Amino acid sequence: MKKIIAVLLALMLCMSLCAPAFADDGWTIFVYLCGSNLESDNGFASTNMQEMIEATANSGVRFIVETGGASAWQNDASPDELDRYEITGGNAVIVDRQPQDSMGKSETLRDFLRWGLTNYPSAHNGLVLWDHGSGSINGVCFDELAEQQSLTLRDIDNALISVQELVPDGFDFIGFDACLMGTLETANMLAPHAKYMIGSQELEPGTGWDYKAIGNCLAAEPAADALTLGKAICDGFYENCTANEQERDATLALVDLSKIGALAAAFESYAEHLYNATDDEANFAPICRAINSAENFGGNNRSEGYTNMVDLGGLIAAGSEWSDNAKAAREAEDAAIAYQVQGPGHKDASGLSVYYPLQVQGSSELSIFRDVAVGTHYLALVDKIAYGFANGGSWAGYDPNTPWDWNSMVPDSTQSMAITFTQEPTLDENGVYYFVLSEKGLNYTESVEAQVRVYSDDGQDCLSLGMTSDVIADWNTGRVEDNFDGLWFSLPDGQNLSVNLVDERDGYDLYTSPVKVNDDYTNLRFAWYHDSGEVKLLDLWDGVGDNGIAARSGESLKTGDRIVPQYDAFDVDSYEESTYSGVEYVWTDGDKLGFGPLSDGSYLYSFYINDIFGGSFVTDNVRFDIDQGSIRFNAA
Repeated sequence: MKKIIAVLLALMLCMSLCAPAFADDGWTIFVYLCGSNLESDNGFASTNMQEMIEATANSGVRFIVETGGASAWQNDASPDELDRYEITGGNAVIVDRQPQDSMGKSETLRDFLRWGLTNYPSAHNGLVLWDHGSGSINGVCFDELAEQQSLTLRDIDNALISVQELVPDGFDFIGFDACLMGTLETANMLAPHAKYMIGSQELEPGTGWDYKAIGNCLAAEPAADALTLGKAICDGFYENCTANEQERDATLALVDLSKIGALAAAFESYAEHLYNATDDEANFAPICRAINSAENFGGNNRSEGYTNMVDLGGLIAAGSEWSDNAKAAREAEDAAIAYQVQGPGHKDASGLSVYYPLQVQGSSELSIFRDVAVGTHYLALVDKIAYGFANGGSWAGYDPNTPWDWNSMVPDSTQSMAITFTQEPTLDENGVYYFVLSEKGLNYTESVEAQVRVYSDDGQDCLSLGMTSDVIADWNTGRVEDNFDGLWFSLPDGQNLSVNLVDERDGYDLYTSPVKVNDDYTNLRFAWYHDSGEVKLLDLWDGVGDNGIAARSGESLKTGDRIVPQYDAFDVDSYEESTYSGVEYVWTDGDKLGFGPLSDGSYLYSFYINDIFGGSFVTDNVRFDIDQGSIRFNAA
C-alpha cells in the first residue's frame, strides 16, 4: 500500500512541476540497468539513476529504465522483480513491473525493448547497456541473481533483430556504460542496428557516465543529433573521471557505425597479408612480439587475469612490416572514430580494441571468438596460434578451411612444448646465468621474464615475489641472460610484495601486486617512474574473475585500511601449491611504497619463457645469494 501511495504522489508531483515536457521529436534513451554488485555493494546504479532524474529537470529528454540483476538496491527498485521506470521532468516513476528474470538473457533485453519502443515512441532513440563489461568474448550485463549470466554479442544482436520493425531507421546510438566494450567485434555487430556506438576500450570507474551531461546538452540544444549528443557524453564522462582523479586510464569513443563496413574490409585485407606472412615460421615470433607490445586493456597479467583486448590501431601498426595494407586499415579506423577522449595513460589508444589471445583461456573463449570474428583471415591467424598451442608448437596438418576441435587446447604437459634449447640454463665463465634457444625455440618465443622466489621465515614454504623483466635477450642468436639488479618493491614496513609488470609506458612502468585489503582479495596498482625512481600508488583493482567479469576500475587506499600481501607458494616437502599471506600492515595517508635492495640472504630464480601461442616454459629454480647488494648465482 505504501508503494502505491508513493507512486501516486510521484505522479501528482510530476504533473505539478513546470519542467520541460517531453516532445515527440525529442530524445528517449532506454537504459538496461543490470545493477549487479556495482549496485548491491556500492549503489552506483542508484547514483546514475539520480543523475538521470536531474538530467530531465531542465530538458525534454526521457529515460526509460529497466532495473534488475542486483541482490539489493539503494533506491526503491525491487531485487525481486524487473522494475520499469519512466524518468522525465525531474521525476522517476515506476510504470511497469515484470517477474524477476536474468538480465543476462537475450529474451529479457528483447522484451524490455519491445515494450519500451511500443509504449514510448520517439523521433530519437538511444540505448545504454549498463553494468560490468568484459569485451568481445563474455559481453556485458552480468546478473548476480543468475550465476553471473551475461549478454554475449550474439545475444544482443538477436534482441536487436527482434525489434527492428519498431525502430526501422535504427537507434541513433547504442552505448555501453561498462568496461571494455569499445571493440571492433562489438561495433561490427551493432552496425545494422544503430548510427553510432559509444564504448570504452579500458575499464570504467564505478561512477560510470555522467548522465547530467546528457540533460545539459539537450537543454542547450534540444534538437541535437547523435553526433552532438555523443560528444557531450564522452566529454561528460572524462570530466567526471577528472573530478574523481580517475582520468589517467579513461577512454571513451563515439564510433560512426556507417564506416564499420569499410573498416572491416580494410582490416580483412590487412589480416590476409599478415596471415600469409606466417607461412614463414621465422615471421611468426616477431609478429607476435610486435602485437604483444601494442596497448592492451583490462589487466592481461598473471595476477589480475586476462581480457585479451588489444588496441586495434596498435595491432595494425605492429603488423605494418608484413602487410602492405596496414596504412589503409588504420585510415579506415580513424575515419570510423567520430570522437574520443583518452587519459594520459592511454594517449595512443585508437578508439577500438580487438580480440587477440595474449593468453589463451581455453576452448570456450576461442569458440565464442569464431562466432564474432571480423574477417576470415584474422580468424585464421588466431586459429593458427591456437592450433600451434594445442599441437606442441607444430602447424603440421593445419588447414584454415578445415575446422578442428578447439577442445583439444590443453596440451599433455604444463610446460610449453614449443620451447627447446641448444644450451640449457647454466652459468657462463663470468658467473652470468643464461640459456640459448634452438632455432625452433627462438621462432616460437614471444618474450622472457624471470621469477624470483624466497623462503618463508620457517623455511616450510617457498614464496613467489613475482616477475621481473630484467633480462637481456638477443633475438638473433637466441641467447638470453639475467640482468637482475636485486631491487624490489615493498610496503612501508619493508615487506616485499609479489609483483607483475602490467605495462611499460612513456616515462613509467605500471605494476600490480595481489593483496588482501580489509579481508577482501584485490590488487595494488602502482607506477614506478624511470627518472625519479618514485613509486606512486595508483589504486586497487579486483581484476578479471574466473567467469570473465572485469571489475570496474579501482578505489584508493584510505587511512586504516588493513593490507596483507599475498604470494603464490609451494610446500618445500610436498610441492603442494598454495597462497601464502604476509603480515598485516595498516595504511596511513601519506604512506609510500618502497623500491630498494632485497635483504641479504638466499633466493631462487627461474626464467619464465612465454611462447607465441600463449603458453609458457618455466626453467628449474637456481639459487642466488645477496650479500651487501652483491648478487651471486650458484652453479648447483
